Amino acid sequence: MSKVCEICGKGPVMGRKYNKLMSKYNPTPKVSKKPNLQWATLASGERVKVCTRCKKTLLKKNKGK
Repeated sequence: MSKVCEICGKGPVMGRKYNKLMSKYNPTPKVSKKPNLQWATLASGERVKVCTRCKKTLLKKNKGK
């Protein structure tokens, strides 16, 4: 299962967990932040995984037609 948007290419990004007492002696763990991917059907009938921002844009483009 792909974790990348097929339209814009948005993928997972490494981040950090918030910790009030962060220092070199008390490091914080790294966290992988993943995009909100959902299945969407394109105008051609093809089903692809897209992020919610692209899905919203597709709905706006199709609404105008």
